[in-house]
Amino acid sequence: MSSETEHPLLRPTVILNGFDIYESKTQLYIVGSNESEGYYRVLRISRTTNDLKRMVEDDGVSHSRESIRQLVTSIQASGMKLVVAGVCAILGFVRFTKGYYISLVTGRRPVALLGGHYVYHVEDTRLLSITYRPERSDVEEQCIARFRNVDLTKNFYYSHTYDITHTLQRNVCMWRNCNQRSNGQIKEWRYHSMFVWNYQLICNATQGVEIGTEWTIALIHGYVDQSKLSILGRDVYITLIARRSRIFAGVRYLKRGVNSAGYVANDVETEQIINTMEVTSFDMPYGRPFSNPGYSAYVQHRGSIPLFWSQETSGIAPKPPIEINVRDPYFVEAGRHFDSLFHRYGTPIVVLSLIKTKERAKRESALGEEFSEGIHYLNQFLPRGKKIRYLAWDMSRAKKNRQEDVLAILEVIAEETLTLTGYFHNGSELYSNYLKRCSAGDTRSQRKGIRLQTGIVRSNCIDCLDRTNAAQSIVGKVALAHQLFELGQIDEPYLSFNTDAAMIIEEMYHDLGNTIALQYGGSHLVNTVQTYRRSTNWRSHSRDIVESLRRYYSNSLLDMERQEAITFFV
Repeated sequence: MSSETEHPLLRPTVILNGFDIYESKTQLYIVGSNESEGYYRVLRISRTTNDLKRMVEDDGVSHSRESIRQLVTSIQASGMKLVVAGVCAILGFVRFTKGYYISLVTGRRPVALLGGHYVYHVEDTRLLSITYRPERSDVEEQCIARFRNVDLTKNFYYSHTYDITHTLQRNVCMWRNCNQRSNGQIKEWRYHSMFVWNYQLICNATQGVEIGTEWTIALIHGYVDQSKLSILGRDVYITLIARRSRIFAGVRYLKRGVNSAGYVANDVETEQIINTMEVTSFDMPYGRPFSNPGYSAYVQHRGSIPLFWSQETSGIAPKPPIEINVRDPYFVEAGRHFDSLFHRYGTPIVVLSLIKTKERAKRESALGEEFSEGIHYLNQFLPRGKKIRYLAWDMSRAKKNRQEDVLAILEVIAEETLTLTGYFHNGSELYSNYLKRCSAGDTRSQRKGIRLQTGIVRSNCIDCLDRTNAAQSIVGKVALAHQLFELGQIDEPYLSFNTDAAMIIEEMYHDLGNTIALQYGGSHLVNTVQTYRRSTNWRSHSRDIVESLRRYYSNSLLDMERQEAITFFV
C-alpha cells in the first residue's frame, strides 16, 4: 500500500477553474482564473527543453483583472497567439517517447450539487503538445492512440471545490478537526490517490517541480448521479457516487482476485448521500462550517475475492473454469487487503459473499471454500469484537427455490449489517426520534453531535456485478429508510418496495450497476433486482440471455485491447 505514502497528492488551497493558453514557438503561457475572475495566476512552460524542472515555471504571483489584462496584451504583442480558450481543467502532463503533452478538459457537464459544490462529468478533452509542431514517429502515434483508448468522456468526474475522492464523513471530520485546531486553515489535505485516475499525470506535473497544486484537478472514474425526491412537499436529494480504484484496474477475465500488495480487481466504493433542502450549503449560518445537520451518508464496498485466481478464456466455453493459481496457507495478500479495509473504514468488516456453495462441478464453490478458510485463519489474529464477519449465502440457489424470497432475505441481511456499521449523520439526533425510541423501550439518552459509520459491508459474487449490485441495491434501500428517518422525513425507518423513494433508489442502483458492468464486464447487467422478484417474467429472462451473450462477446474479442489501454493510462 505504498503508493499513497510515497507520493501524496495535496488538495489546493486556491481554486483555479478556468484557463486560457497562449503559444509561441518557444513558450506556452497558461492563464488561470478563479470562479469570479478576480484572481489570476500564470504558468510559463518552455517548449525548448524536455527537462520538467527547467520546463515549467510557476512564480506563485497572484494577479488582478487589470494586471492580467496588461500581461495578456504584452504577450500578444510579442507574437504569442491564443491556442486554447475556455479550458475547464488541467489533468496533468504525460510523456510517451519524446516530448511532453498537457491533458486538458475542454468540455464539462454538471451532474450533481453537494453543499453548494458542483460535480462535473468530463464531456470533451484535448491533448496539447508542449513541443512546437513535433515530428511524431509511428511508435509515438501508437502511444497516443493507446492513451486515447481510455475514453475520458465516459464516466469520469471531478469537482474544483469538493473532494470527491473521499467520503462525506471523512471530508466533514477533516473540516471540523481543522476548524477546531487551526482556525480553519488546512495545511495538508490529501486526495485519496487510490481513486485518482490521473494520478500519474499529476505526479508528472508536480514531482520535483515548483508548481502549485491549484493547476490540476483529481479525476475519479465510476458513476455519479443525483435525483430529487419529494416527500409531502419537502424536497430531498439522493446522490450516488461510485469510485473505482485505479490500482489493479482492468477488465473482467484479465483482472481477477488480488495482487501482491493486497489490492483487488473491480474495487468500487459506493457512497449514498442524502440531504434536505432547508439549507443547501454544508455550512450553517453564524460561522459554523460543515455543521449542516441535513446531510447523511452511507458507504458500501465491492471487490473481487482476495485470492490468487483466474479464468482461462482461450476456449469457447461461456463459463471458463476457475483456477486458484496460488494457495497461500498464510493468506498474506488477503490479510493485506483486509488491513487496508480496516484502515479505510474501521470495524466491523462484514463480508457478504453471494457465490454458489453447491455445484455439480466445483467452480465458484471451490473459491468460496478457500475464501472462508482464509477469513477463519485471519480471524485468529484479530481481537474479540474486531474479527471479520463472514456471511456466505448462495443467492443463485435461493432464486431457484420457490420457498425463498430473495429480496426479503436481503432486507433482513441489510438491517443486520446496518445495525453493525451504522451510517453517517452530520448532526444530533432529532428530539422527535428520541421520543419514539423512548416509547419503544430504548432508554439510551438523546445523541448529541454527529453520528459516524464505523465499518463497512463488503459484497462480492464472482464478478462483483449482477448479484453484488442487486444486493447493494437492497442494502441501499434499507439504508435510505434509516437516513430519511434520521433526517425527520419519514415516521419510521422502513420503505416498502412500491414507494417512490424505493423505486428511485432502485433505479439509481440499476444505472450504477449497468455502468460498472460496462466498465468491467463489457455489457449491461445480466441479472438485476427485477430478476430476483417472484414475478419475474419471460421478457426479463430473454433480456438476461442477450446480455450474457454480449458480455461473452466483449470478453472474447475486446478485453485485451481495453486492458492495455487502462494499464497504459494509469
